[in-house]
Amino acid sequence: MRVSRIITVAIVLFAFAAAGGNAAAQQCPKGKLRLYTSWPMQGAMLPEGTGMKNGVDLAVSEVNGTVAGYCLEVVNLDDASPQTGKWDGAVEAENANKAIGDPLAIVYIGTYNSGAAKVSIPITNRAHMAQMTPANTYPGLTKKRGAAPGEPEIYRPGGYVNYFRPIPADDIQGAVGAKWAKRMGAKKVYVLNDQELYGKGIADVFEATAKKIGLPVVANEGIDWKQPDQKPVLTKIRASGADLVYLGGVIETGAQVIIRQMKEVGLTAPRTRFMGPDGLLEEELLKGATCDAALATDMRVTFAGLPFEKMRGVGAKTYENYKAKFGKEPTSYALYAAEGTRVIIDAIKRSAPVIEKAKDVTDKREALRKAIAATKNFEGINGKWSFDENGDVDYDTMSGFKAVKADTPIGCKFQFETILE
Repeated sequence: MRVSRIITVAIVLFAFAAAGGNAAAQQCPKGKLRLYTSWPMQGAMLPEGTGMKNGVDLAVSEVNGTVAGYCLEVVNLDDASPQTGKWDGAVEAENANKAIGDPLAIVYIGTYNSGAAKVSIPITNRAHMAQMTPANTYPGLTKKRGAAPGEPEIYRPGGYVNYFRPIPADDIQGAVGAKWAKRMGAKKVYVLNDQELYGKGIADVFEATAKKIGLPVVANEGIDWKQPDQKPVLTKIRASGADLVYLGGVIETGAQVIIRQMKEVGLTAPRTRFMGPDGLLEEELLKGATCDAALATDMRVTFAGLPFEKMRGVGAKTYENYKAKFGKEPTSYALYAAEGTRVIIDAIKRSAPVIEKAKDVTDKREALRKAIAATKNFEGINGKWSFDENGDVDYDTMSGFKAVKADTPIGCKFQFETILE
């Protein structure tokens, strides 16, 4: 009796498994395509990394994980070093090589840090794999304006564009930051940078624009962000008489210490204010710097795109859907991760007939790369846009935020202040 029951149960389970397999086969008759992501998923970057991951998941869930007869599978990788909690070039290279080595991988979504993208773009380029970033804004990754010698060609060993970003680059953001500083009444600026690709790049653009519009720049100085004490450079700033400190950097590279210690040495408003780029638009910055210091320095931060609460149409709907699905506010780049993934899904639909007939994985990836490059009049979260020949978007909407008191667990927040031009 017991044996017959076991046999019966086994038959039922087998039937269920077979039914499940048949359902999967019917749902995905063309098989599986993998989307790889790569950005820091630990340390100070964990909230933003999780937000971008959620953005990808949101876009995939909107099509129930299938497109044009293919099942989509997301593979999330962490490009941070366990030792530092910060992005690491060797780890990023390993992630990119893992992706191109997977015959089911069709696209690479990443990175967060522009310096990391510098490592992975040539790897994905050689494999004809499209790379879509939700967050990189360093100009030299795609264009010559604001670039170092040899950029962006050095990232394109295959001679074609495989790297795309649905957000404006820093050659625009750094410029509007300088114009905003002048509009706010700044008379003399001391520029700091974290000596990394993104931070130094945007600081240089800010400096060049400031000089062009007649806003004096005392210095553009690199900081050693690993040092816990930044008072020596802040003492120099105080002696210079600068009434604005502009810091090109991200939350992983010492901004919290600079802001906190600005208050400690008396560099506070109205005598001296603080401004930074979108790499600092994170609640983690306010936590680390303390609300007291953020408010005392009258902190301002620029951002590439519209604030979520000011979005209309697709943007407004995406913002609400994100909050409903994940029960929290999106982080700075979460909705751009969703946007980039939607672009990929749309391109898979358009290139599916070519992907299906492709003789090998390189041809499949090349079909998708070409389809992404051909994206035009896409209904995005900031309105309708197209990719240009460099893989950049053709809009330049920017926002300005201010640190304000708020009824939140930490006591302050970033609040939208103005559209920047």
